[in-house]
Amino acid sequence: MDATILEEVAWQIDLPQLKRQLGLKVGDSYAAEAEVMAARAEAIGRPKAMYKVGRIESRGEDHVVIEGRTFKSRVLAVNLEKVHRVFPFVATCGVELEEWSSTLTSVLDKFWADAIKGMALGASILALLEHIKEQHHPGDISMMSPGSIKSWPLSEQRALFSILGAPEGSIGVELMESCFMKPSMSASGMWFPTEHHFENCMLCPMENCPGRRAPHDKELYDRKYKKDSMG
Repeated sequence: MDATILEEVAWQIDLPQLKRQLGLKVGDSYAAEAEVMAARAEAIGRPKAMYKVGRIESRGEDHVVIEGRTFKSRVLAVNLEKVHRVFPFVATCGVELEEWSSTLTSVLDKFWADAIKGMALGASILALLEHIKEQHHPGDISMMSPGSIKSWPLSEQRALFSILGAPEGSIGVELMESCFMKPSMSASGMWFPTEHHFENCMLCPMENCPGRRAPHDKELYDRKYKKDSMG
């Protein structure tokens, strides 16, 4: 099955949320400048995403084979133990916003632009998730991302991009030699059906993370993913 590409992602900057994120108060002299920047970004921005339905062909204790590519991760293998299809994806704020932000010179403007690009990325991920649910009816789904936890290293990006085909040509996301992505405000991973919701954050001990979506569960790995915990 070919990859599905979402090129026309609807998005709108939530100005009150943006101002809170930037620490701007009503009447602040910088607030008007932020609104002008947001309006410019909305006119320029074209968030995008792509995904593919991937069939799990075989599996082991520490790996799964999806569309002929082997993914090595104990946590991924356990999470996909009862799963037969996954949805590998890449989502991005878009090269348009990346190029726009690269022209900004002040540290403050770049900081604001990063917050705006983060909102654009969020819109592309939400559109992607809604499309998967509407088209494939997977039920409750969770997501894992290479590099977000120790058990699934960033180098696994190569296999993920290989499944999708050509993210750079399709939505402008380049996988660099380091396995980081460009535009930097991009995300990749796999959505998968699950009976018990999973977040990468549950296994991440990093404190004071602004992107944390779930508390760190110190006992989760030993309880669910350690080999002797599987019986």
